[in-house]
Amino acid sequence: MKTLIATLIAAAAGTAIAAPTVALNNDPATYRNMNQKAAAEYKAATAKCDAMSGNDKDVCMAEAKVARVRAENAALAQYSTTPRSREKARSNLADAEYALAKQQCDARQGADKDSCMDNAKSVHTAAIADAKADRKDTASTGASTAGATAAGGLVTTTDTRDPAKSAAVDKCAQAGNDGKTGCLVETKPSPLRDSTAAAADTAADKTRAAAAVAVDKTREVARTAADKTKEVASTVAQKTENTLDRAGATTREATADAGQKVENGADKAGDKTRNLAAKTRVAAADTAITTKVKAGLVKEPALESLGIHVETEKGVVMLSGFVNSKDEADKAVKVAKGVSGVTNVKSAIQVK
Repeated sequence: MKTLIATLIAAAAGTAIAAPTVALNNDPATYRNMNQKAAAEYKAATAKCDAMSGNDKDVCMAEAKVARVRAENAALAQYSTTPRSREKARSNLADAEYALAKQQCDARQGADKDSCMDNAKSVHTAAIADAKADRKDTASTGASTAGATAAGGLVTTTDTRDPAKSAAVDKCAQAGNDGKTGCLVETKPSPLRDSTAAAADTAADKTRAAAAVAVDKTREVARTAADKTKEVASTVAQKTENTLDRAGATTREATADAGQKVENGADKAGDKTRNLAAKTRVAAADTAITTKVKAGLVKEPALESLGIHVETEKGVVMLSGFVNSKDEADKAVKVAKGVSGVTNVKSAIQVK
């Protein structure tokens, strides 16, 4: 494989041979094959994306698109190096990378997502501007080269590392046998290629610089947003803690008051219950005593018990009514004192 630079110039006979710079670079077969390969790889990549879902699938598809555009740009770079085609290729790649960046930003939330989108837009704008600037620089370089050609200088150059370009060198060598043309082979690098490479390097440097600035801004915005979020979270946490403390204190006081009230109420209820029970027991006992005293009076044959009234209060029996003699009155008192549970007997019985 030849590794030289072939230069075709006009012979002294005066016949001018002028061809566009890309003439020797046109290789339709290679260009078509590279594009077909890019399309096949893109199809295989998107097939893998079909197994995904949501934002992951969108990102996968965007990545496949970027890979395809890069492959197509590589094919175009070998097929045509005109300023317009270079600009279009770089713009297409910038658009594809921008679409990928937006899909990646969709996975984020809030201020982080907004910062990511702003950064992606800044990088895309810078890339499009660099593509246009590169086209202008390349066009200016091409105009200078065309002037040199018209003056009888360089017509075209080709890198013979490529098989198709090697064939062009062979044709150039064969053309040297014609008396009207000559073929010179030299090892000097092409000025046009150097200018194009320099312009590409400058554009790449600008893109990297713009991207670095955008990344720094994004990081700064992210840090600021994070600090604000932490500050707000701390404030909210403090307010929540204070509110909980106050609520806890209020709840404890209310619980203590309620407990005390319940306890006091229980004590009062207990006292009332105990008093009522005691009264009930006393009343029951008094009733039982009264019943026993009356039964005892009825059993006495010489006593008219129907004229005697009996009442009992806390074990004290009170007798009242009328009898025929003092002996009957004394008999009634004796019967009452003999009943169990009687603590005292008060008699108000009167003799008829």
